[in-house]
Amino acid sequence: MKKLLATAVALTLVLTGCGSGSTGSGSSDNDDDTFVVGMECNYAPFNWQTSDKTDTSVSLGSGAGYCDGYDVMISQEIADSLGQKLKVKKISWDGLQPALESGEIDAIIAGMTANKKREKGIDFTTPYYESEMVMIVRANSEEAGYTSIQQFTGKNIIGQKNTNYDTIIDQIDGVNHLTPKSTYPELVVALQNGDADGITAELPVAEGIVSANSDLAIVHFAEGQGFDADTSVSIGLKNGTRKTKNFKKVQKALDNISTETRNEYMRSAVENAPTSSDED
Repeated sequence: MKKLLATAVALTLVLTGCGSGSTGSGSSDNDDDTFVVGMECNYAPFNWQTSDKTDTSVSLGSGAGYCDGYDVMISQEIADSLGQKLKVKKISWDGLQPALESGEIDAIIAGMTANKKREKGIDFTTPYYESEMVMIVRANSEEAGYTSIQQFTGKNIIGQKNTNYDTIIDQIDGVNHLTPKSTYPELVVALQNGDADGITAELPVAEGIVSANSDLAIVHFAEGQGFDADTSVSIGLKNGTRKTKNFKKVQKALDNISTETRNEYMRSAVENAPTSSDED
């Protein structure tokens, strides 16, 4: 996944213990009793920004409204387990890792996939969600009936910048790999305007987009005919902390969230994600 899912959107994308808090090591300006998580708040159903307060949303402060979604629910579970108050910071996808490195945030919980490049600067937990890689297309297009990624040969395909969803496009032979965009809302506009023929996405993100845009559809690929991609997402903690008590506490907290609960949270996030007309 991003991330697999950078809904667009995008999807973001982020531990007191990673800093000077009582449960970790390193340096951080965050309060000991606060678990500070970074995400885009623009990558539904994983995370989105809204003016509406809900049972699952967290205030962004300074009149910026709230951040809500699957990542917020997972973050709240982790914070509760650590005995800390959850604080969410809205940070652009490209700014998440620098924010983690500087101690501005304690963790990245933003639909991010642990790949070799990222693992050089981030310590990841085990995945907290796994999905399916699909393609979003116009519902009335011939692409809506495709079952193999290779049927998109010669088509204009676009993905989110600096994510696995962009790099996998080159698995399509002869594809016209368009310049990626920063967020999924931008990708959707490109698709609806006819500039692109398809958007790579993970299933929950695609479901949220299509539910809000009746002119779009999801392409599921036949077994063995889809992308070779890791569609899991993990929590990113500060590099070099894997052996610390704090990392182990976060991992244990994650392990205690059942698969049933994780799936229930995702169903709720998909159902409650804002449509393109009421996003902030």
